[in-house]
Amino acid sequence: MSIITKIEREQLRTNLPTFWVGDTVKVHTRVIEGDKERIQIFAGIVIAYQGNSSNKAFTVRKISYGEGVERVFPMHTPRIAKIEVVKKGRVRRARLHYLRDRVGREAVNVNEVRKEQVAAQPIEA
Repeated sequence: MSIITKIEREQLRTNLPTFWVGDTVKVHTRVIEGDKERIQIFAGIVIAYQGNSSNKAFTVRKISYGEGVERVFPMHTPRIAKIEVVKKGRVRRARLHYLRDRVGREAVNVNEVRKEQVAAQPIEA
């Protein structure tokens, strides 16, 4: 085992909850302003999850004052105080970038419509 992998293993966090794309999370981040430190919460939907080992990162998207805001968090950074999983999402995709085009309630609702449900709906002429 190389020295680099030993150092990386020491810095990996073990107290992280299991979550995946589509879940609604609250990320408690440490913000340093001058000589003071406070916790700021960024709550939104996980739309992407990338990397492996110490390079893992996830992207959280929220709607703030009608504008979409995305933030990428490294998984093992000491700046994250904790991650809370608020709601489990049920999606069938690995990346939810299609949420960027949606507005309002559609932008935060991640439950996708199944093909069976679409086929069962009557077609109005």
